[in-house]
Amino acid sequence: MKVKTFRVIILIRNLSYLLFIFGLISSCANTSEKEQKNTSKKIENPTNKVLLSSEFEWEQLNPARGDQSPQAGTIWGDRNGTVPTGFLAKFVDGFSSPPHIHNVTYRAVVIKGFVHNDDPKAENMWMPIGSFWTQPVGEAHITSTKGEEVIAYVEIDNGPYLVKPIEEAFDSGERPVNIHASNVVWLNYEKTNWIDPDTKVQISFLWEGRDKLKGLFIKLPKGFSGEIKSDGDIFHAIVVSGQLKYNMRETEESKLLDAGSYFKSAGDAIHTVQNTLEHEVLIYLRTNGEIRIE
Repeated sequence: MKVKTFRVIILIRNLSYLLFIFGLISSCANTSEKEQKNTSKKIENPTNKVLLSSEFEWEQLNPARGDQSPQAGTIWGDRNGTVPTGFLAKFVDGFSSPPHIHNVTYRAVVIKGFVHNDDPKAENMWMPIGSFWTQPVGEAHITSTKGEEVIAYVEIDNGPYLVKPIEEAFDSGERPVNIHASNVVWLNYEKTNWIDPDTKVQISFLWEGRDKLKGLFIKLPKGFSGEIKSDGDIFHAIVVSGQLKYNMRETEESKLLDAGSYFKSAGDAIHTVQNTLEHEVLIYLRTNGEIRIE
């Protein structure tokens, strides 16, 4: 049976996307005073952890392709297990996969280079750094890359992450989403109380799932020095672009996090960070709690 697929290219004018964004704004605006105080209290037992991009162990994502196989570096979880997982995928310049499907839905963010991910017959739409896309389970697609070094962050809600032939394609009812970096909708302190007005930080809410899980971008301006306070049992943060100085509260050690580096926490936590360069820092965050940036 021939499976029909559809690709949704998100523009700022896309009404359904805007309604989704404003729904999340309304939800975040209702954060109670009690919740904000919880993230402001002194953290007795810090759970913060940091992993630099240089510390990843890389392995072939699809060994059958040999030297042309993308490389995978697991950040959290277990890509070959059944648990939620986040990993980096690294591609050679000019990589183009054959049409294929995956056994699970994934979300992804471009960290370096350009990525095209679409229906096998679609014309190239190159997504630059800071772009976000989703690929539904069972849908036939190709992935192509352009650039000397191409890296994307990929996350799944359950595993394992497998590549399967196009003959096994099926329609799950989900539809893919491509959000070009230039079409990300940004909110300032006037639209969400997660941001202190003096910081000039911006947030973009990308998706919302079960059990309060959500994904968002955080944009820290030049010269930012402050704290990201969180209360979620789940908190995974990836530096997408720029360089972040991260201060470990328990050891007072400072670490420089470049693109692809990672920090995490569980429960009440304070992340003390500083933008040390002359341009913005972009962070992708997955959490099931509330945050406050001051």
